[in-house]
Amino acid sequence: MNILDFKITYETYENINELSVEDKLLCIRAEEALQTSYSPYSKFKVGTAIKLANGEIILGSNQENVAYPSGLCAERVALFAIGSGKPNAVISTMAITAFTENFDIKHPVTSCGACLQVMAEFEQKQKSAIAVLFYCLNGQIIKVNGIKSLLPFVFVEDRLANTV
Repeated sequence: MNILDFKITYETYENINELSVEDKLLCIRAEEALQTSYSPYSKFKVGTAIKLANGEIILGSNQENVAYPSGLCAERVALFAIGSGKPNAVISTMAITAFTENFDIKHPVTSCGACLQVMAEFEQKQKSAIAVLFYCLNGQIIKVNGIKSLLPFVFVEDRLANTV
């Protein structure tokens, strides 16, 4: 038996004003994306802003459905829009934020496992890491440089792409 350990490195910021101008703008755009959230059931709005290498910013918001599994998280809404509309685009940074009137969100909300797996696929496809900002409105921000910091045992099977 072996006992192994892994370490992640991430940055924390006490508020949005500590961020670089580019990261601050991306967080503000993620906050803007909250306005298009369709979340009548959970009342939990999530907004995502994704910055492409060419500087373009794509927004996404969570979209719920009365048949709960039919909804989609904000991250995947934006990522799939990029995948279908800009399949060769390179993603540099993502910002994710959340809001609800039901309670105070006091810490950054992180992505679910399904979103992390999709984010990891985009990293693998573009062969470069994606920086992710988890932005708590009027609060702390966590920044990671690469999805493997969040999903160290990401599912990857290169042989699936080699179907001849």
